[in-house]
Amino acid sequence: MSKEEVNQSLKLFIVLSRAYRAINENVNKLIQTYGLNPTEFAVMELLYHKGDQPLQQIGGKILLASGSITYVVDKLEEKGYLKRVACPTDRRVTFAQITATGKEMIESIFPTHEERIHELMAELSSEEKETVIELVKKLGISVANK
Repeated sequence: MSKEEVNQSLKLFIVLSRAYRAINENVNKLIQTYGLNPTEFAVMELLYHKGDQPLQQIGGKILLASGSITYVVDKLEEKGYLKRVACPTDRRVTFAQITATGKEMIESIFPTHEERIHELMAELSSEEKETVIELVKKLGISVANK
């Protein structure tokens, strides 16, 4: 491995990090206009698209420490966007379930969220997006396996 290859890897890391931060900050500003923080939005989006979820599994699906999930679920429950539902077959499991109010809220804001992300990615052509998806996925899988 040459010094040039090492420097190129470092540069890639910095470029990926900066791009992610710029995109994420932009999206998070929009999310905050909905009266949600990014974690609350992620939980709502998960429940909307994937249905009821065991509280114990939400953290892993949205990349959040499990201890924080209780706090986020409490806040969303206070807002009337979700409720806790006991599992009928296993008393140890509690599900988060989106309420009608929560579904209405996410349906009203998700199209704007989706459009904003599309606008942020508009710099790339469809072919470039596909290439980036393939390459970043390849990188992520290889790192996860180390």
